[in-house]
Amino acid sequence: MNAEISTPTDELTQRLSATPRGARLARRLTATQLAAWGHPHDTEVNDTAQHLVAELAANAVTHGRVPGRDFELRLLRLPENTLRIEVSDPRGDRRLRYVNDEDGEHGRGLILVTLLADTWGVMERDVGKMVWAEIGLGCVTDGRICRPD
Repeated sequence: MNAEISTPTDELTQRLSATPRGARLARRLTATQLAAWGHPHDTEVNDTAQHLVAELAANAVTHGRVPGRDFELRLLRLPENTLRIEVSDPRGDRRLRYVNDEDGEHGRGLILVTLLADTWGVMERDVGKMVWAEIGLGCVTDGRICRPD
């Protein structure tokens, strides 16, 4: 056994089915990963990350879906105590847009992302697009003590 081989602890990458079930799983994976990184389920950081993933994953499975193709969730702990959330889908031809109809039932997800994220954006890929959002992680709970990560 090679002791040098290890799994990075500052990153989670997972492909998920482009279905509502896949979107729910993305949110649960986010909650579990943040708890493992020291941000329990009932903290503001964990809740905010879950909401962001829920919106981005819902957009990926609703608007970015291509039959037979998955979407990808990636969580990264960056320097300066920042969480980067990336959701990629195979559909690059559909641009993101904000709600235009005040009485419409859809289109408010990006407004929520704008309000919750410190910063966010879209990157084109060879196939599809990747929507990312970043939030500050604050501190890590260590029992009852809150310490900087």
